[in-house]
This record gives sequence, C-alpha cells and structure tokens, in this order.
Amino acid sequence: MTNEVDTNTAVQKNIFSTKDMTLIAMFAVLMAVCSWISIPTQVPFTLQTFAVFCALGVLGGKRGFFAVLVYVLLGAVGVPVFAGFTGGIGVLLGTTGGYILGFILSAGFYWLTEKLLGDSLVVRIISMVIGLALCYAFGTAWFMEVYSKSNDKIDLMTALKWCVIPFLLWDAGKIFLSVVISEALKKRVRI
Repeated sequence: MTNEVDTNTAVQKNIFSTKDMTLIAMFAVLMAVCSWISIPTQVPFTLQTFAVFCALGVLGGKRGFFAVLVYVLLGAVGVPVFAGFTGGIGVLLGTTGGYILGFILSAGFYWLTEKLLGDSLVVRIISMVIGLALCYAFGTAWFMEVYSKSNDKIDLMTALKWCVIPFLLWDAGKIFLSVVISEALKKRVRI
C-alpha cells in the first residue's frame, strides 16, 4: 500500500511525460536544423522563426515554450544550434542575440495567452503575431545597446531598417506557413 502511494506521488511530481519530453526534444532539434537553412535573398534569412512558431502551434504553449528554452540553452552552452552552425554564450551576448532570447519571450507570451484565452485558431495567430512583435522589440533594443558599445550610437529607425523591416514579409509568411502546417498536423496526428 505504501509503495502505491509513493509511486502516485512521484508520478504527480513529473511535469512532462516521456512523450512530452521526446516532442520537446524533437522540436528543439527542428529549430536547430531550420536555423542552419539559409535562404539566399538580398538579405539572407533562416527558417528558425518558422520552427519556433511550428513548435508553439503543434505542441501548444507549455511544451512549445520548453522546446524553445531547450533550443536556446543548448546554444548557450556551446552546441552549434544557431544560424551558421554557431553556438555559445558569445552568440547570445552579440548584437543579434536578443532576437534569439526574444524567442523565449514570444513563447512565454504564447503560453500565457493560451492559458488565459484558450487555444482557438484566432488566439494562436494573434499570439504568434504579438509574440513576433515582442521578439522584434526585445531583439532591437538589445541590438542597439550592444552595437552602441563598440560603435557609434544607433537610432531606432536605423536599427529597424537593418534588423526588422527586411524580415517582416518573410516572417509573416513563416507564421502563415507554421499555422497551416500545425493545423494539418494536429488533425492527422494525436500530439
């Protein structure tokens, strides 16, 4: 009898099932692979944002948040999961590190809105768009601060022209594609 109670108590303490942890790991790997894929345009971009929003759309807020967190932590300790096969705390402390850290903010916002407003398609889309705006805001502020330490001060419009405006259309497309794919996956696979 004592063993049954102890086992049940131990199970209740687990935050994630084995399936959850596997899915979180798989989507962290997907983020890494997508960050290595560079689309050659006038301003090259990766599919990293697409993978972040796929993780949130497919896994939901809580598991998606932890997938993003695992991805960022892997990169922080030096695993080359970021764009250009880079990793390490230096990448996160560099000029564009704020955008990577901003993914955590985006995922946290998505999880919060899911808890407060539910999991409807409209809520998910709006959460992704606002989450991306939060990522842009945090990343741009970070960029301006880090850039100004080794160069002249940079104004907000210049930072936006360099770091945000060239990616707006692409990122909107990535959100659209991640919503379409996550909806299709959720209908066909029980995740």
